[in-house]
Amino acid sequence: QVQLVESGGGLVQPGGSLRLSCTASGIIFSINAMGWYRQAPGKQREMVTTITSGGNINYTDSVKGRFTISRDNAKNTVYLQMNGLKPEDAAVYYCNADVKRRRYDPSRNYWGQGTQVTVSS
Repeated sequence: QVQLVESGGGLVQPGGSLRLSCTASGIIFSINAMGWYRQAPGKQREMVTTITSGGNINYTDSVKGRFTISRDNAKNTVYLQMNGLKPEDAAVYYCNADVKRRRYDPSRNYWGQGTQVTVSS
């Protein structure tokens, strides 16, 4: 089995910063895309940002210029640096990864358990 474990959420004032981390563990041959999604109360889960193993990055428009995704392939870890946080960024943030467990296995999609980000004064 593959596990994704997130950390770094918490309470921050508007304009503040947080850094989320997510590490994949288990039987892993390779990881293609990794990313962050978020879900606010009463809303659907939405993509925040994704990064491929080759470094191709996508951001949802609302976080461009404020959030930065990065990854350490050797550590199977993805990071999300969030600056200039706004109340509308508050949500549960989920890590996501497309993992190939063995060389000839198809990739499977995995989710972390989520970490709460609260933006409030």
